[in-house]
Amino acid sequence: MAGDTPFRKRRPWRRHGPEENRGGTGTAAGDSPAAERAAALPDPSGVSGPGVSGTSDDERGRPASLEVAGAADLPDSGEKRDQAEPVTGAGRLRVVKRGVRKSGESARALVGRLADLIIETAPRVPVRDLATLRKQFPGLGPEELADKLVAGASRASATVGAGVGAAAMMPVPPAMLAELAAEVTGVAAIEMKLVAELHEVYGHRPPGNLAQRSTAYLTSWTEERGIDVMRPATLNAALGGQMKRELRQQITKRMARNLPNLIPFMIGAAVGATMNRRDTRKLADRVRSDLRKNQIPWDRLTELPPLERPAVPVVLPKGIEGA
Repeated sequence: MAGDTPFRKRRPWRRHGPEENRGGTGTAAGDSPAAERAAALPDPSGVSGPGVSGTSDDERGRPASLEVAGAADLPDSGEKRDQAEPVTGAGRLRVVKRGVRKSGESARALVGRLADLIIETAPRVPVRDLATLRKQFPGLGPEELADKLVAGASRASATVGAGVGAAAMMPVPPAMLAELAAEVTGVAAIEMKLVAELHEVYGHRPPGNLAQRSTAYLTSWTEERGIDVMRPATLNAALGGQMKRELRQQITKRMARNLPNLIPFMIGAAVGATMNRRDTRKLADRVRSDLRKNQIPWDRLTELPPLERPAVPVVLPKGIEGA
């Protein structure tokens, strides 16, 4: 008819089942389309039975699962895997970098503690004055007496290195740093005693009291050079920032050189004894070379007072005092 809306523009305001839209036979008597869809789709709640209705609201559609909806608020499972156990190359690299950074911080902290310990140990090192040395080794000149001192210190430092190497039979990572620290502090005390007594033999006792002389000997050990008492520029009697930095650098070099001492199966004991003996002799040669340049003969030395004995001296190997 002229006033009717064309068929293709009609809008079906009433909802019909799929069979009715296609003009099919429709549903069975007594059944509804919503009931058929409810029977065809699985129940999301997982509960079924005669007391539970299997139909859902046709306008709202299928009810959403609370478990799936709540998963959006949870953190990404990939982050948990990255924190717990990295499975990708980037995750492993991050863990390695974090471990290296923590190891570096621990090493720096250990070097700082060792520097403070060596500074505290320096005044406690027992030093023999020239009169005591000449009485203990009668009939020897300066060079022969210096050779005796170097030989005794080399044996003592080799004993410390062999002891640390023997203790590293079954190396454990936490114990390695403790063994290296014990070796560095022990060898430092032996070599500082050697440095102080070489200054006595060559007539270059630093001026001042026990604390000032100990600082001068510590400077000589750190810089591996002799002190010329006639030139105040070579005498660093103050523990300033530069002195502490040089001391930390010296400790770091010693620890790096002593790493082979931790080789197990008694190999580290032999390596430690050899390397410590060599390093002590090398230090003694450098100090003696500097002291010889301005050596003061014994007959021209003014009589000096005996050296003070520390209240609580450091316990050193017995071989360092012998001939």
